[in-house]
Amino acid sequence: MNRQLTELTDEELIKEFQDNNTLKAYEILVKRYKDPLMNFVYRYLGDKDSCTDVVQETMIKFYLNKDSYRSFAKFSTWIYTIAANLAKNELKRRKRRTIFSIDNNDDEKSLQIEDKMFLQPDRATDSEIKNEIIQKALLKVKPVYREVVILRDIQDLSYEEISEITGLPIGTVKSKINRGRAQLQKLLKNIYKE
Repeated sequence: MNRQLTELTDEELIKEFQDNNTLKAYEILVKRYKDPLMNFVYRYLGDKDSCTDVVQETMIKFYLNKDSYRSFAKFSTWIYTIAANLAKNELKRRKRRTIFSIDNNDDEKSLQIEDKMFLQPDRATDSEIKNEIIQKALLKVKPVYREVVILRDIQDLSYEEISEITGLPIGTVKSKINRGRAQLQKLLKNIYKE
């Protein structure tokens, strides 16, 4: 290889990893995508611990299934698809746990812990407070819309990339983004009225 590995595109790195099992290529891709995937999954799930677990699981699946990547798709689309599917699975798992805990009638498990950040705003900057408000509102947006809004407005992916990740036609992606933005806007208006 003439160029340094760090100078290669994502697609060249995955090819190097597939063809020669070059661990350094894998490590570079993990380093490039760890933070963007953490951001995406956190916005989707709203829980840092679950987010970390999902991103780690994404990187493990990437490592174990490297040969399932095909060069006709962008690497970013492929890895975001893995992360999105794992995040959806985590939401389903949570739903099952919630249903179970409701039937369980265990009051101790249903206690809510207050967010101390909102009790002491002098300890948080305006930006942190706004981000927290947006995150809480985003978690109230229906998951079917939340995913595409995060991919478009936070991860800054194109409609085409979102279409590939979700498996939806571009027109449907645009429609869901508009509906998701409308839901988010309505939620934020209600929050700011309070």
